[in-house]
Amino acid sequence: MSRDVAIKRADALFESGQFLATLDRMVRYKTKSQSSAYSGELLSYLEIEIIPAFAALGFETQIVQSPTGNGPTLLATRVESEEKPTVLMYGHGDVVSGMIGEWSNGIDPWRCTTRGGRIYGRGTADNKGQHAINIAALGIIHELRAGKLGFNVKFIVEMGEEIGSPDLSHVCERHRETLKADLFLASDGPRLSAERPTIFLGCRGARRIHLDLNLRDRSHHSGNWGGLLANPATILASAIATLVDGSGRILLEELQSPPMTSQVQAALAAVMVSPGPDEPSLSKDWGEKGKSPAERLYASNALEILAFAAGNVTNPANSIPGQAQAVLQLRFVVGTKIEEVVPAIEKHLNERGYGEIKVSQSQYFNASRTDIDNPWVSWTAESMRRTTGKSPALLPNFGGSLPNDVFTDILGLPTIWVPHSYPGCCQHAPDEHILLPLAAEALRIMTGIFWDLGGLETRVPPSAANHDRADPALL
Repeated sequence: MSRDVAIKRADALFESGQFLATLDRMVRYKTKSQSSAYSGELLSYLEIEIIPAFAALGFETQIVQSPTGNGPTLLATRVESEEKPTVLMYGHGDVVSGMIGEWSNGIDPWRCTTRGGRIYGRGTADNKGQHAINIAALGIIHELRAGKLGFNVKFIVEMGEEIGSPDLSHVCERHRETLKADLFLASDGPRLSAERPTIFLGCRGARRIHLDLNLRDRSHHSGNWGGLLANPATILASAIATLVDGSGRILLEELQSPPMTSQVQAALAAVMVSPGPDEPSLSKDWGEKGKSPAERLYASNALEILAFAAGNVTNPANSIPGQAQAVLQLRFVVGTKIEEVVPAIEKHLNERGYGEIKVSQSQYFNASRTDIDNPWVSWTAESMRRTTGKSPALLPNFGGSLPNDVFTDILGLPTIWVPHSYPGCCQHAPDEHILLPLAAEALRIMTGIFWDLGGLETRVPPSAANHDRADPALL
């Protein structure tokens, strides 16, 4: 058997319809982690769909129940040799609401529907389709190598990512010895573009910042009191304008990005952010000055207003509201002193006469990133190039947030993400989908990576001893 045979087998599997049939079964589970009413679906997805798939590949499996009463977590392990590389993989089987009735042309979110080169269904992009591809690629190697992989695999499937992964750090801390590995390799999030295979090494963090101003218990007639009563909406809008300006530029120093390293700057120099035909155009003169779109998205902080409420906007009364609330979100990169953010905002608002505004925070995702110089980075990029003939885009981190810090900080692993979706996939919205040609290419990519892993004779890439920096041709 050869690498070429493995890649051809991946194509045959996809073209046979077998992969799509498997994904359709996976999508049928209404694994909504936001509601306890679907807890049975979360467990059934693991017990009926995922555990048998791993058992067929010779994995030992263990379900870890949630210590917080949320979704369970599956640990699957297959160890062939202590001398071979051990890869920890990850996926999440939970999804957001199906939003039935809001999909185009009556598409059922709980089935896979293929139309116009797209595979629609809730979870196809986030994340069932992505870990389905990776499991299918493992199956190809297992078959071709007569029941062997040639390396060790440990796989986490959690069922609570869409509610902030409340148990993942606890599970990884508790099972640290079981989860020991040489490399973390997983798939989630989008590629840079549909056409370009991508590697990202971490994620921006995310922190929601709540601003609440309560001046009085009820509203008062604007004709009788206008000009006499302080308006909390006006005050709150003015306060926010001291944090971020009308062009989306952060004004408070403690919220701004740390300087980019030369490595990050070099990696992003050749990265172009080019929205596709179904994606929004980039706003002109928006965001931090003097930075490229790639640097703003992948190496900078962004402060966004997610929601602003005062009165009833759908049926406004002629009255001055008594309260106003806003929810902001700081997306932040490695190096941001995130625990200083809320105290800095409180101090800033107090000094400017906005001391009545209450500041709080929620929904934590920390920023994390693997060093670009890590030898696994160039090794993975070269494997992807051999399979596709394309040099993958290398992103220090992607713009969104994932629980990547659990793997870097708790388990101490280099983290490499190979995403199988694209920016226009409509995840978390009606019409979520993956692209047929992208999914087929992703299956080839992962089959190639796994084939190459099975050929390693040591637990690190052979170039590690002499590796000083990533090959610029791959950046």
